[in-house]
Amino acid sequence: MAETGRLRQAAVAAPLLSPVTLLRVAIILGVLAVWEFLADSGWLYRDVVPSLLSIGRALAALLSDRNYYFNLGVTAAEIGAALAIGGTTGLAVGLLLGGNRFLSKAFEPYLYYLGPTPKIIFFPVMIMWFGVGPESKVALGTLSCFFPVALNVAAGMRQIDRVLIRVGESFRATTAQMVSKIYLPAMRHPIINGVRLGFGFALIGTLLAETKLSNKGIGFLIIQAYSVFDMPRMYAMLIVLFVLAIGANALIGRLGGLDRIKRT
Repeated sequence: MAETGRLRQAAVAAPLLSPVTLLRVAIILGVLAVWEFLADSGWLYRDVVPSLLSIGRALAALLSDRNYYFNLGVTAAEIGAALAIGGTTGLAVGLLLGGNRFLSKAFEPYLYYLGPTPKIIFFPVMIMWFGVGPESKVALGTLSCFFPVALNVAAGMRQIDRVLIRVGESFRATTAQMVSKIYLPAMRHPIINGVRLGFGFALIGTLLAETKLSNKGIGFLIIQAYSVFDMPRMYAMLIVLFVLAIGANALIGRLGGLDRIKRT
């Protein structure tokens, strides 16, 4: 009973919001206030910065539009395929380069050179190879996702404690056993970080491809709203996309945390 009473007192004494949360809320409120001020000031062209009320109305209309969810599903499928293909190939290449010094010296510099290159310049090539359908968007997203995953995994391989590797070798573990029992568990954080970065780049690459040449998907809807100067709808779609990206990124990080809890 005494322990229960102390826990209740601690819960009552604990602040409802931490200073970090309060600062985040203050930043969001400050940004919204500045936005509304710019919308009412008339300093910019009409509707370039629409009011929060008009954006809210557009957001409500957007969330009640079935066609929006169809296009959202198209984009989500393309990003998911790009993340799966780019993440898997990036993981395999990262393991190979991180575990072989000769291959690392021979090929890893190319990854560093090509990694920062804007992948949208390869989109015409993707169109010629895969056509104008969803395949070219998935290909560009895959290319964008591959580099951060491969580089993070290769760097993580070189940070593995050599004692763990020698233990696996002393037990004569096969390559598959070394990967599943030693490499992947020891590189949990580099892999999760690589996947989170890869997801962001896959999202950017896929949406850019949809804005360039597509008749469906969120990128197509955004560029369509822009072309008719429907700024509230465009900003509403960007807000939803931003929230979904944050949620997906947090989910990936949470999966890494759950894996750590299970192992402990």
